[in-house]
Parts: sequence; C-alpha cells; structure tokens
Amino acid sequence: MSHHAAADTPANPDATLALWQAEEAAVRARIQAEPGVAKLSQLAGLDGLQQMQAMLDGLLPPPPIAQTLDFTLISVGRGEVVFQGTPKFRHYNPLGTVHGGWFATLLDSALGCAVHTTLAPGRGYTTLELKLNLVRALSDKVPLVRALGRVRHVGRQMATAEADLLGHDGKLYAHASTTCLVFDPPAR
Repeated sequence: MSHHAAADTPANPDATLALWQAEEAAVRARIQAEPGVAKLSQLAGLDGLQQMQAMLDGLLPPPPIAQTLDFTLISVGRGEVVFQGTPKFRHYNPLGTVHGGWFATLLDSALGCAVHTTLAPGRGYTTLELKLNLVRALSDKVPLVRALGRVRHVGRQMATAEADLLGHDGKLYAHASTTCLVFDPPAR
C-alpha cells in the first residue's frame, strides 16, 4: 500500500499534490469499467484484499457512489486503504462549504474497505456505527483530500477501524471510527 498521504504531506505540499494527481490518473487509466456491482461469480474464492485489489486493477467495476461523489480508491493493503476525493461545488451545503455527508461517505468507504481487506473468502460486513468528527471546513479550493482507513480489530463477528481525512498540505479535515458487523452473507 502507498503511504504517500501520511509520509509526504507536510514536507512539500506542491510535490505531494502532483504525486496524488499522478497516482489518481494511473488508477483511473486502469479502471475503464462502468460503475457497477461485482457478480458473485467474480468474487468466488477471493478474500477481501484480493477483491479490493481486483477493483483497483480494473478487473471489477468501481462502485457507482464513487462516480457520484467524485472519489476513487487509490491503494489497498491488508487492513489499510486510501481513497482520494475531489471536493466540488456540487457537494456544497446551503452554507457554502462541502456537506458533512460527503466527508462521511468518503470516510465510511475508507473504514469499511479497510475492514473488507481482512475478510476471508465468502465473508461480508456492514457498518453498525459511524462516528465522525469534522475538524475543518472543506471547499472546492482544496484540490484533493485523502481518506486513510486502518483496521484496529477484526474478530469473528465484529471489527473496528479508524480513518483520517487529510489535505495534500497535511491539514486534518476530519477523522472517524466505525464498528462493523462481520458475517456470512446470504446469497444474492
């Protein structure tokens, strides 16, 4: 997994922004599929990390929500993921800043997918609790932000994770935590 978001951010914001833009362009070049939902046959026998890696490699479709809210998966590792988002005017609330729901969706994606990377083949999860702290307003003047999700604990039926939402200049915009239910999903 790439740790550029945490390691490179404070030293040189312009270089970090250029790196983040290049990493996103490389991911988007690999992901040519239309947004959608993977078929069970595509997921058979793959653990959660393999599923997330297949999405990152363009072998599985990206989820529609990522297109709707202008964010993308950037990197995955066991228990860790990075999503990158572009705050836009269309994400604004009536007060003239990015809506808290945009923060929450980006962070929830990072949290849940971090948990997903730890699951055995055939296992599923769902968010039971999402705790979000917005610490700084966000506008479309911020070119990119990254949500870094990390697993804290995974058990047979429950998992916890935490995530930070950072700007390319190292500013913290929000942080969140989750509790997820882990289960054997019904056939769909």
